Amino acid sequence: MNTTRGFTGRPRTARPGLPPGQYDAGDDWPVLSAEVTPDLAPADWTFRVGGLVAEPRTWDLAGARRLPASAYAGDIHCVTGWSKFGVRFGGVSLDAFLDAAGPLPSATHAVAHAHTGYTANLPLADLTGGRAWIVWEYDGRPLAPEHGGPARLVVPHLYFWKSVKWIAGLEVLDHDEPGFWEHNGYHARGNPWEEQRYSGD
Repeated sequence: MNTTRGFTGRPRTARPGLPPGQYDAGDDWPVLSAEVTPDLAPADWTFRVGGLVAEPRTWDLAGARRLPASAYAGDIHCVTGWSKFGVRFGGVSLDAFLDAAGPLPSATHAVAHAHTGYTANLPLADLTGGRAWIVWEYDGRPLAPEHGGPARLVVPHLYFWKSVKWIAGLEVLDHDEPGFWEHNGYHARGNPWEEQRYSGD
């Protein structure tokens, strides 16, 4: 991935539900990462919610699986131009983790951290209300490492660079703090329907 404005990708295919500037990837799921896929065993995975919360909390995969199960079935959209329809992710709503930690009244944003060091910034409003998940299954099978397994964040209504692979935690903040791609020219929010690809879009 890069911030070249001339990126066009494949020819666009008109289809209901396709955001502007996107094409339907069909059965493909392109693998795009800012970093090398880590060797992260399920037994070594943890997820922490800290920062401006009443009680910082950390879960291992077994503990996360004991939370109420939730799933996302719908579409995902990548800033590089592809969209994938009818995906199915299984895991837990991010609301369950945030409710356990208790964001303080002053909290407005979060930085999502990967086990690799990658980061992405998100408004809390985009992470709550059944809009985001921590997932470890795709199409009924364990999520593959190249797609973020053992577990990743999924925020499907935003471009997929916000859906941090190999998720390690959220730092809850009272301000917006740019992540990896945001420091490199990408948009602070990344709404596909408004083509918020780059800073200034």
